[in-house]
Amino acid sequence: MRQSRFFIQTLREVPAEAEVSSHKLMLRAGMIKRVAAGIYNYQPLGLRVIRKVENIVRKCMNEAGAVELLLSMVQPAELWQASGRWTHYGKELLRFKDRGGREFCLGPTHEEVITDLVSGTVNSYKQLPLNLYQIQTKFRDEVRPRFGLMRGREFIMKDAYSFDIDEEGAEKSYKKMYDAYCRVFESCGLRYKVVDADSGSIGGSFSHEFMVLADTGEDAVISCSSCSYSANVEKAVVADTCKDEGEAPLKSEEVATPGLHTAAEVAEFLGVDLKKVPKTMIVKVEGVKENGKSADKLVAVIVRGDHEVNLAKVKNLLGGAGADFAEPGEVIKAVGCPVGSLGPVGMKLPVYMDNALKHAKNLVVGANRDGYHIKNVNAGADYEAPVYADLRNAVPGDICPECGGVYELTRGIEVGHIFKLGTKYSASMDAKVLDKNGRAVPFVMGSYGIGIGRTAASAIEQNNDEKGIIWPKAIAPFEVVVIPMNTNEDDVVNAADSIYGELLAKGADVIIDDRNERAGVKMIDSELIGYPLRVSVGRKGLAEGKVDISVRGTGETVSVPAEKAAEEVMRILAGLN
Repeated sequence: MRQSRFFIQTLREVPAEAEVSSHKLMLRAGMIKRVAAGIYNYQPLGLRVIRKVENIVRKCMNEAGAVELLLSMVQPAELWQASGRWTHYGKELLRFKDRGGREFCLGPTHEEVITDLVSGTVNSYKQLPLNLYQIQTKFRDEVRPRFGLMRGREFIMKDAYSFDIDEEGAEKSYKKMYDAYCRVFESCGLRYKVVDADSGSIGGSFSHEFMVLADTGEDAVISCSSCSYSANVEKAVVADTCKDEGEAPLKSEEVATPGLHTAAEVAEFLGVDLKKVPKTMIVKVEGVKENGKSADKLVAVIVRGDHEVNLAKVKNLLGGAGADFAEPGEVIKAVGCPVGSLGPVGMKLPVYMDNALKHAKNLVVGANRDGYHIKNVNAGADYEAPVYADLRNAVPGDICPECGGVYELTRGIEVGHIFKLGTKYSASMDAKVLDKNGRAVPFVMGSYGIGIGRTAASAIEQNNDEKGIIWPKAIAPFEVVVIPMNTNEDDVVNAADSIYGELLAKGADVIIDDRNERAGVKMIDSELIGYPLRVSVGRKGLAEGKVDISVRGTGETVSVPAEKAAEEVMRILAGLN
């Protein structure tokens, strides 16, 4: 490919809209261009990266026995209503009506569509196991799209769905996808970690996230320093190590705390340890099943003042479909007082308290009336003992439940997520298959997603410097750039063209920067775009019969005979990650 004929438009200035490294560098390198909030055009260089990621994913999926298809992006409401997600998915689901008034949505994921397809075509266990996948554009109407391809509204995703006759088969399908995902991210040249995760709005019994490790990652990854246990903050289990320290309970006393609403403010005002001033939050848990009916439920969740409520754990404890903090109006209507002065004493809602408070004595809690707190509050004496559970986010220094080691915190970017769905969708959508005994049983399913654009962006977050991108070889837009430093000198141009032709003949993925630009401009662009190797052909070097080969990742440059340049490039390429 000749750069003079290729559509590459680099920028010198950092666009004002860009926040993280990958966003800044993809815009500056001319790989993407913003259309609207969270929606981007993929320009030729960016599309080459996307296609390379797709091809790696496709190869690994095919090798694992999955079969590619393409499903409709537009999905009818009745499929989502059958699964129960039409009302529970949230505002991220872009709903609309056609000219006939029929309701549809743009697919953020395809569990309903694939379940409907398979249930209408597969009727015997003999046709199982089955794993179908697609690579397609999705749409999620994110409330705050940001970070370029990291959190867009429109994005390219690989999603796969497995169908089995029983749990044993589903476990095997899940393991195949787990292993395939490891191969995908290894093949992309990325450093990653697999962590336990909450299943979120997708549902199912358990799931794993694949995190590309990067200091700029928006996800917190909890890892044990002594064993292989890893989980995201939503899922990380906190061992119950709370002990009774033998502190004597004191008599409770109400105190005025005017204008103080945070645990930190109250602790400072009263001169007590923040750990002694627990936070009481009102959480709305959606779709809680009680007495055979499903309804939303408000509960009071209390954690230590220096801890944070984990909504996923609250949702899972109550068996709900989702959970979020109640709106201010809902809080006042339910308990007669705003958040900031709430506590367990006289609380009208069910109370759930984190394990870290199980043996705590002489707490300072809200009095359930604005501007007042109660000192020296103790379970049993001042309020009924609540339900205790693991309800907070894990933090560094917490104890690992697997081995007793200590938790550490790293940052990561979620690029893949696999789910053990079980019969969540097949049962609700009446998708059944005949087993060996002729009985109609629901399919046991799995769901497996990879963010294609996210994978490309995460590679940049993990591999960049002050000059620009440092692509892993496997997903670089081109592996090699050949730069004739003086395009007005025939011997330089001819030597560069000769090396370029030899590299093409040897199968290298190569571009030649034959633009009529200054050498400095070409060098800056090559480092910004991040080609793994650069071959610089200049007048001074050719006078000695040599050209320079530079490795973008290390900055190392070697001079080699011009006639050996292509051979040396291929040798160096073979050793690059």
